[in-house]
Amino acid sequence: MKQFAAIFDMDGTLVDNNPYHFKTWKQLFEKYNRVEVTTELYNEKLSGVPGMVIMREFFGDDYSEDEMKEMFDEKTRIYKEEYGPHVTAINGLERLLIELKNAGVKTAVASSATASNIDFVLDKLPIKPYFDTIVDGPRISKPKPNPQIFLKAAEDLGIKPESCVVFEDSLSGVKAANAAGMKVAAITTTHQAEELHPVDLIIADYTGLTVQKLAALFEEKKHE
Repeated sequence: MKQFAAIFDMDGTLVDNNPYHFKTWKQLFEKYNRVEVTTELYNEKLSGVPGMVIMREFFGDDYSEDEMKEMFDEKTRIYKEEYGPHVTAINGLERLLIELKNAGVKTAVASSATASNIDFVLDKLPIKPYFDTIVDGPRISKPKPNPQIFLKAAEDLGIKPESCVVFEDSLSGVKAANAAGMKVAAITTTHQAEELHPVDLIIADYTGLTVQKLAALFEEKKHE
């Protein structure tokens, strides 16, 4: 079996928490009289984007950096309060991570979230020991769809980009993974399958996914 690495986004990929992010962004935008946060706006402009990048785009004309940081902290606090009791790994994830670990496949989390938000999720799940490295939003200067975050994860793992498969749920994440020259496994927690392209694999969750199926991706040509 060819050596490869698996890189996982977090929001919508390790856990299905996007409904809680959507709700709390919507509340923040309404409180400060911004544009309406529709599903379309969330999927195109907010999902997979670092929080302070969002704040600067939608609040930057009217508020200082310190004020925006306080507002984002407010959003984060409410999100954690509401999502905390419901943190659950997506079906089949823990089993797959154990299988990857046993097969010697290196793994990473590459998320635009802050280290605090990543720890908030991973500390509630029994999966943190299975990851070899974590790349958070503040470690990068160019957010998705720029490939920087995934290239950094590959660098941390010591694996060439073309030998990595990225698990993503967002449009910006799929674009970033493609731009990095990596295989792409898209999970349909946030978007319909037909919206996520080009990808090498479409999954609803990790049930039935094996190391062998992932290894086979490196023998197949990417399709639209």
